[in-house]
Amino acid sequence: MASVLASKMGLNSLRRRQAKTFNVRIVTMDADLEFSCEVLDQDVPKEEPIVLNFLAKFYPENAEEELVQDITQHLFFLQVKKKILEEEVYCPPEASVLLASYAVQAKYGDYDPSVHKPGFLAQEELLPKRVINLYQMTAEMWEERITACYAEHRGRTRDEAEMEYLKIAQDLEMYGVNYFFIRNKKGTDLLLGVDALGLHIYDPENKLTPKISFPWNEIRNISYSDKEFAIKPLDKKADVFKFNSSKLRVNKLILQLCIGNHDLFMRRHRVDSLEVQQMKAQAREEKARKQMERQRLEREKHLREEAERARDELERRLIQLQDEAHMANEALLRSEETADLLAEKAQIAEEEAKLLAQKAAEAEQEIQRIKVTAIRSEEEKRLIEQKMLETEMLALKMAEESERRAKEADQLKQDLQEARESERRAKYKLLEITSKSPYSAASLSPSALPPDLSFSTENLSFDFKDTDMKRLSMEIEKEKVEYMEKSKHLQEQLNELKTEIESLKLKERETPLDILHNENTERGTSKQSNFKKVSFPLEFGLRALSIAWIHMWILPTSTHPERKVLLM
Repeated sequence: MASVLASKMGLNSLRRRQAKTFNVRIVTMDADLEFSCEVLDQDVPKEEPIVLNFLAKFYPENAEEELVQDITQHLFFLQVKKKILEEEVYCPPEASVLLASYAVQAKYGDYDPSVHKPGFLAQEELLPKRVINLYQMTAEMWEERITACYAEHRGRTRDEAEMEYLKIAQDLEMYGVNYFFIRNKKGTDLLLGVDALGLHIYDPENKLTPKISFPWNEIRNISYSDKEFAIKPLDKKADVFKFNSSKLRVNKLILQLCIGNHDLFMRRHRVDSLEVQQMKAQAREEKARKQMERQRLEREKHLREEAERARDELERRLIQLQDEAHMANEALLRSEETADLLAEKAQIAEEEAKLLAQKAAEAEQEIQRIKVTAIRSEEEKRLIEQKMLETEMLALKMAEESERRAKEADQLKQDLQEARESERRAKYKLLEITSKSPYSAASLSPSALPPDLSFSTENLSFDFKDTDMKRLSMEIEKEKVEYMEKSKHLQEQLNELKTEIESLKLKERETPLDILHNENTERGTSKQSNFKKVSFPLEFGLRALSIAWIHMWILPTSTHPERKVLLM
């Protein structure tokens, strides 16, 4: 009971400020509580605890102009957000993403990648389940879409983000409409919608597009008798629209909503009362004060960021100077080491110079010795050439002598053969003579032979010695192998969001409201128009390079003419 009384005190405080907006609705029944009566004295369930929802009974036509105080705006934002998430108000998918980004801006402030890391929205309820089930997108993909829009809202305060949320939500077809099941005189089931603009008659299957509307400024009278409800247009020639509701209590609620919305409609078109003007003036002053405070904070933030950037720049410069000093110190050490090394090299070079001078002197002496040796070699060469010439002449003479001796030997052989033939013939003749003559053969002696048949035999010998000449030759073989080796601002944003996620939509999961909304969008129908009219290859050319291996053997031909140069 204490909680109920505390709630009532809070409501009275709100009512004194903006009584035309707030009332109390009970969860378990379609009825409102009256502020002038005790809660338990009214038609409410008597169970404990009694659960109450604090809701705005009448929706503003223009939230930016009519929601004067920030607390009113915040509570109304929470109510509209809850209705959208619970799908009591239909919201297209692209608008749901944008609304979710404004809700995140209102809760978390400006986007900071270092703070708002991936997954920071995992526990938040930001989209209707219908929208989530309509697309093949993971929670991470939805968070990425929402965060992309959220990052664009930098600089907006909580109040501004909530107001942007409400400005988008108030253009939704089901925003602020209270639906009631009715039946016309023909017994056809219909829906009656009551909102800030007037009364609307809907088909039960289509809560987005009304079949007929009655603006508040065209309605002359609204009344009910028992379960029958009558709407009399301002035009007396027009027919009275009558329908029946299911319960008498529903007719009372419809009448209360009609009276309240009509009263607010008339107030909007009249000059504001003194109290409302004072409230708006206070709200403007408060907004101006907050604006100045925000500008001051922005300046301080900017100055702080500038100071931090300057500090970072100084730190960076200090680190750079330290690095440069360290590098200069290292360069100095390297210079000292280089100087020591150069001094050592200079000493070594001096010693090498002395050694080279000594070697030069020795080389000069060697050159003189070689020159003397060369002179001697020239004389020896000349003597050798002379000896060679003499040897060649001697060899030539010996060859001629050998040829002559060979000819003589051949001649002697021929003479020997002729002599032997003559001896054979003489012996043959002698045998013939001895066989025919009575003389004995013993009486014959070589001395008795005729001179032409006598001969002397002696052995002729000739020794020939051939002189061998040594010839020196040098062979040079040279082989070379060579080779080479060798990265409308709001609508455009909604259309862009819709275009981005349209490809992921699951058509079979579309609800009747989705289909109706798409048809309205294709026809260009809006809430206001309804009310008024009822594709690598990059090719590279490769050039084949063939490398020929050339093996060359060079054989000297000066001393051996028969050798050749072979190329492969």
